[in-house]
Amino acid sequence: MAITKSAKKAIRQNKTRRAHNLAYINKIKSILKDVKTFVAKKMTKEAKELLPKAYAILDKAAKVGIIKKNNASRRKSRLARMIDKISK
Repeated sequence: MAITKSAKKAIRQNKTRRAHNLAYINKIKSILKDVKTFVAKKMTKEAKELLPKAYAILDKAAKVGIIKKNNASRRKSRLARMIDKISK
């Protein structure tokens, strides 16, 4: 357990930051899961409609520092490739 005042403050900060970060992570996971289920069911139109939302969430998470910029870029690229594959 933390003893010093600064250590106690650090614990409080970590709690709030973790909650904030988890909100982004859960948004990312849920929207990617939705897109992947649409792709699995070959529902191209619905997947394409969700794509801009997925891009926005990934970009925001990268901007805030939840994930790295290249990680967001890689995920966006893979999503687009998945959707292109089923649309052909």
